[in-house]
Amino acid sequence: MKNKIGMKIKRNIISINEELCNGCGACVEGCHEGALQMIDGKARIVSDLYCDGLGACIGECPVGAISIEQREVVPYDETAVMERIAPKGEKTILAHLKHLKEHGENEYLTQGIDYIRIHDLQVDLGLLANDEKPKMACGCPGSMMRSFTAPATPQFTVAPQSQLTHWPVQLHLLNPTASHFTGADVILAADCAAYAYADFHTKFLKGKKLAIACPKLDSNKEVYVEKITGMIDSAKINTLTIIIMEVPCCGGLIQIARMAAEKSQRKIPIKQIIIGVQGEILSDSWI
Repeated sequence: MKNKIGMKIKRNIISINEELCNGCGACVEGCHEGALQMIDGKARIVSDLYCDGLGACIGECPVGAISIEQREVVPYDETAVMERIAPKGEKTILAHLKHLKEHGENEYLTQGIDYIRIHDLQVDLGLLANDEKPKMACGCPGSMMRSFTAPATPQFTVAPQSQLTHWPVQLHLLNPTASHFTGADVILAADCAAYAYADFHTKFLKGKKLAIACPKLDSNKEVYVEKITGMIDSAKINTLTIIIMEVPCCGGLIQIARMAAEKSQRKIPIKQIIIGVQGEILSDSWI
């Protein structure tokens, strides 16, 4: 690989919210590339060079302290990563290569395999080629492929009516002080929730205003905290209901709401609803 020391490019890389980090170290174990270490009780990136920005560590974090952002950093170096993880043995090397394979990073995968062959490392590449286990993108249990049968009984006897009353709804795009939010009961839903819960409009959205966001894939989530704070203090919303999926990465939306609530001058009731991946309501409680 061409030496790019000193050069910086804009690319995806891990960002850690140290205020949320509880020091459990799960993300360090999930980072096969060795980009993370526990320092002074907090997870920290020790080198941008080793972070591939694919997010294996996100699904390991139980408190939603890790996200992916774009910023100017040194280019990712697959050869440097292989040099770093080679002493850790076959299991670590294969975990790293499978991670690249699952994300379609074929160029880096080829570089990694070439490194193994050039340095005559004892790694059974046949295990990589024959890996048929369910894939978990970004190491997140919520991304694991699964199949299940939809209920045979129709959920509706008549065509359901949309309960949406405004646009846009994506949190990055909406104006938190728009008139339709004034004094409203607001739903802040994870993107997947309305697809998982069949009667989302009638059960949750009727009579309320909507904002949607993805705590795992969306960037610049600091803006989300500011917008929710604006809804609470400026639009003076009445209540806030957070609807998330059961998967670990969705917990980040709860953390964002908590941060906004702590920052706001007004205090409002906040409810948390968790939806299962098969569409059932797992919990419904005020927090």
